[in-house]
Amino acid sequence: MSELTPLVSDVLIGAAGAFAVLAVVVLYRVASGPTMQDRVIAVNIIGSNTVVIIALLAAAFGEPGFLDVALIYALLNFLMSIAISKFTVERGGII
Repeated sequence: MSELTPLVSDVLIGAAGAFAVLAVVVLYRVASGPTMQDRVIAVNIIGSNTVVIIALLAAAFGEPGFLDVALIYALLNFLMSIAISKFTVERGGII
């Protein structure tokens, strides 16, 4: 595996920081989202951003082990979204 130049590594870390800022902005929708669906989507966006941040940091630091963590986190994020959606439907939150 080839080494990244310091400029590419810095760009990847900067992109990870931008995704982190976006996740913080989406926290507003989690807290104030008018419906349960808005909150579920916002939590899913935060989880997806976390996966992207972990993947970017894995590339920036040259640590392929971080990608395993990102994959597991993505699976847990998907299962969480399905579970909350099922819970919402069963409680009559939709339709």
